[in-house]
Amino acid sequence: MAPADYSIDANWLCRPERHDACASDQTTTIIAADGAFTREAFTPAANPAIDCFYVYPTVSLDPGENSDLLPGREELYVAQVQFARFAAQCRTFAPMYRQNTLASLRARIAGGFSPPNRQLAYNDVLAAWRSYLAHDNHGRGVVLVGHSQGAALLIRLMQEEIDGKPVQAQLVSALILGANVVVPDNADVGGSFQHIPACHAPTQTGCVISYVSFRDTAPPPPIGLFAHAYDPQTFAPIAHAHVLCTNPANLAGGSGPLHSYFFTLVTGPSAPPDFSWTTTQQPIDTPFVSTPGLVSAQCVNDGTSSYLALHVSAGANDVRTHDIPGDVRANGRILPDWGMHLIDVPEAMGNLIDIVGQQSAAYAAQHHR
Repeated sequence: MAPADYSIDANWLCRPERHDACASDQTTTIIAADGAFTREAFTPAANPAIDCFYVYPTVSLDPGENSDLLPGREELYVAQVQFARFAAQCRTFAPMYRQNTLASLRARIAGGFSPPNRQLAYNDVLAAWRSYLAHDNHGRGVVLVGHSQGAALLIRLMQEEIDGKPVQAQLVSALILGANVVVPDNADVGGSFQHIPACHAPTQTGCVISYVSFRDTAPPPPIGLFAHAYDPQTFAPIAHAHVLCTNPANLAGGSGPLHSYFFTLVTGPSAPPDFSWTTTQQPIDTPFVSTPGLVSAQCVNDGTSSYLALHVSAGANDVRTHDIPGDVRANGRILPDWGMHLIDVPEAMGNLIDIVGQQSAAYAAQHHR
């Protein structure tokens, strides 16, 4: 089947200067530990120097193995939650693509491990990327942003189209979130990528930020989908290698506070029962909430798994929630090997936006833009 035609405007979920999913409301209620509310407005950058290219995760509610190219409420929602805020730093591009659907994912979970057929999805993303480069990029720096299925597709795109190629010079950074980027032990490159290293400072460019997140009280099981280095085709373990973890709260290493932007409404089959952002159940009228100081993170490598460990540090007098949603549930049961997959992006959204801003400035200085 031929890839989608990205000269057609309707095949893009987000493009600059459109009122689309990336122009959605990002207004946030900041909740302090004492329960005080502050309203934070959002204004996109007027003339951003760089672009962001986003591939969204598995969200499609379409029936069958692959989705169509028509944006449903689920694609609009995930762009609002995971990507629209990047308009603070970049022009936003996000293609619709014929992804493997939630129905196909649930079938694979029920039947155990089997490699998904992502060729159609990849062909679309590849076509969108090439169309973007040919018609929209004009030599600008670009940040790649992807989560879960979208991140896995970006790993392949980077391997085949960017790593070691001339266009790598335009890579500001790649945010490969909720997917396993493999690196050799004691090395930054040589696994998933041969020439694109991990980011160790917010002013470093041409690098990768990647992690899979778990509660510090519920680390990954010894065998599972995330946090373990394995071949994505055969699922065979890779010796002398581990999954990359770069802490967006502290790229240099160690722990740090997460600047989260959570979606206010916690709904769906993975939502915990009777959840409220405050113990006083105060009403919130903005689409996002931010909880300064509530969650911190640190990369952990225990020898068998490598992951971003989330710690909820609400004190006894903290009137905010003493827990956060993010676990993946199926039939009312938490799936331990998925960790906090649902919030891989919003848990660190503010940190990622700040890093991209610093990387953009560094890239401009390097390229005299």
